[in-house]
Amino acid sequence: MNICANFVIYKDSKVTLLRNFWLICFVVVWFTPLHADVLFENPSSMEIELTGPMWSLVENKEERKEWPFKLRSEGVELDLKIRARGNSRMRVCDFPPLRFNFKTADTVGTSFEGQDKLKLVTRCKKGDRSESDVLEEYAAYRIFSLWSEVSFRVQLVHTTNSDTDGRLKESLKSSYGFLIEPLEQMVSRVNGSLSAVPAVSLAQLDQKQAALVYVFQYLIGNTDWSFVTAENDEYCCHNIKLIKIGSKLFPVPYDFDLSGIVNASYARPDPSLRISKVVTRRYRGFCTDKEILREALSDITARENDVLDIINGLPMLTDKDKQKKISYLENFFRKADDKDKMISLFEKSCHS
Repeated sequence: MNICANFVIYKDSKVTLLRNFWLICFVVVWFTPLHADVLFENPSSMEIELTGPMWSLVENKEERKEWPFKLRSEGVELDLKIRARGNSRMRVCDFPPLRFNFKTADTVGTSFEGQDKLKLVTRCKKGDRSESDVLEEYAAYRIFSLWSEVSFRVQLVHTTNSDTDGRLKESLKSSYGFLIEPLEQMVSRVNGSLSAVPAVSLAQLDQKQAALVYVFQYLIGNTDWSFVTAENDEYCCHNIKLIKIGSKLFPVPYDFDLSGIVNASYARPDPSLRISKVVTRRYRGFCTDKEILREALSDITARENDVLDIINGLPMLTDKDKQKKISYLENFFRKADDKDKMISLFEKSCHS
């Protein structure tokens, strides 16, 4: 809490008292330790070296056992434990997503200060195409954050794996990836609370945020989400977190590896959607007031250049690969010029 922001100056306050107060504020702010947000305020890619039994972790990924590792970055070495994580990617990937488990006290004074458990998304299989998939999914997170603070922030990293087992394949020893802001940190940052409900209705949602989610998911060609409780899950929703702020629920999207903008080799659309490829766009939002949808469309199309800049700024991708992604996105933006026509298209497949 910022005590300076909550200070009330009474009419009979002395000038000396006021001066002393601001001096105290300066000292408090200056010496307040770094908080967990610092990691996700870095606009550049971070270099990370992980040293430990990586081959054992990968070979025994289904056990989700934590293994001891050392992380080196920015001249600092930290002890941590790492395990495999994920659901569908655990099954299809040669190299699974990872979860870092830090000793929070050890992270003080580093870029990882305040972090406890962090999710790392990295290449799924060997080959440049799989590494590009990761960068494109990272871009999807960045793109949604253009329009809403109520979103998961991400930090791009380049990871080198020093396998103490000496058995990890050369093709898996280094890769770009990204760290995802922990859910509890995001919830705290937006002054909200996590909502666990079995189902959600349109009336419960913040209409502006919801409409942005609908249009964003359509923009990136993502159909792997819904407001329906996923199979074997107790709470809503599939690849959506519901954050309560005030009296409304703000949907926050995540997990974009099956989207059209990524078009991963293992991606397949849900058969019930009756589309053959994940690059085919399908609107999956609630039936919403036209003016709210129009506002969301206007907000999203106004940031077209920023969206394309994110793609152009991705490392490693060839100019040809970048142009493919840009063309895919520009196809949406050109059609969105006729907002009435696009809204009518949405209304044909919206959920009531």
